[in-house]
Amino acid sequence: MALYLLILVAGIWAGAQNALAGGGSFVTLPTLILSGMSPLAANITSTVALFPGQSASGIAAAKLVTGAGKLPFWALFVISLGGGALGGLLLLSTPSKVFEHLVPYLVLFATVMFAWGSFYRKSGEASVHLGPFRTSAAQFVIAIYGGYFGGGIGFLMMAALSMAGVPTRNAAAIKNALAGVMNASAVVIFVMSPQLHWIAAITMGCGATLGGLAGSWAVQRINERALRVVVVCIGVALTIGLFVRPV
Repeated sequence: MALYLLILVAGIWAGAQNALAGGGSFVTLPTLILSGMSPLAANITSTVALFPGQSASGIAAAKLVTGAGKLPFWALFVISLGGGALGGLLLLSTPSKVFEHLVPYLVLFATVMFAWGSFYRKSGEASVHLGPFRTSAAQFVIAIYGGYFGGGIGFLMMAALSMAGVPTRNAAAIKNALAGVMNASAVVIFVMSPQLHWIAAITMGCGATLGGLAGSWAVQRINERALRVVVVCIGVALTIGLFVRPV
């Protein structure tokens, strides 16, 4: 009971964190690893658990969703669906031991992307302008990464969409919608995996949904910059812990 209470609390925290600043997987991944799961099983379970909250965020922002320049949203949708499915298949074909060696580098990369997007990338900044083809290619690569691991995809998409000329507010809405799309295709694949821990996923998913609702209410009441600092600190600590963890 204590273990599942911890998983529930982690889900609430991650759901609220995703609604406020993003980076909820920095909470769910270490919690599930500490519960005894392998990094591969923890990543699969975390992806499934956080999906309902991500879908709700995408639906809530539907009115602001647009295309990216000459690239219509339906094309971004299809690209994200295909890339997410490919990433999920790649994850399931990766042996658990191999993924265990990869995950510290993936978390490090996600932490750097989160820190860059939170504190260094200027809103609307775009020194390079992407056309439809390069926007499609960038989104496909991001979707593969999203289906495989997912940490930091929000900032990667924000950067690509900004460079495609999408206003920041619309880019945020598109990012939320496409994150749900690419994770949906991965989740469809993951539900068939024996690595998925259903009870933990359902428990954490319920917590993430509650946390997402609480985060939506608290978004105007909490210092988002301070929360982002906490997220980066968690990412750094998790990266160090994964690198020194015996394999």
